[in-house]
Amino acid sequence: MANKQVLLIEDEPHIAEAIRFILSRAGWGVSVLGDGAQALQRIAEEGPDAVILDLMLPGRSGLEILADLRADAALSELPVLMLSARGQGRDREAAARAGATDFLAKPFANADVLARLEAITGGGAAYTETA
Repeated sequence: MANKQVLLIEDEPHIAEAIRFILSRAGWGVSVLGDGAQALQRIAEEGPDAVILDLMLPGRSGLEILADLRADAALSELPVLMLSARGQGRDREAAARAGATDFLAKPFANADVLARLEAITGGGAAYTETA
């Protein structure tokens, strides 16, 4: 498989670096953005194969960014893995309603991020209700 690109939008530096490291080792090209304010511009510029999007970000929330992506015809099918430290049911439901391809609650195993990312980009897996 050709080197796929992912844009990671995560404001916690340690989490961002851990995800970047595991995905890079697996052959992914990873760009990192630390806030939501420039997210749509970066997505449009980079044209990633997928986005990993934190729910709570400075600048704009992950849900706002996701709603804009789903409303944009050119970006509406972009796979989005939503991350959240708040894994309650209402956050999962809000992510699903907004159009998240999948959802992963923090803390998570780094291998889970890789597995979910490969699932949503390889076969277009639908949103799943897993812990």
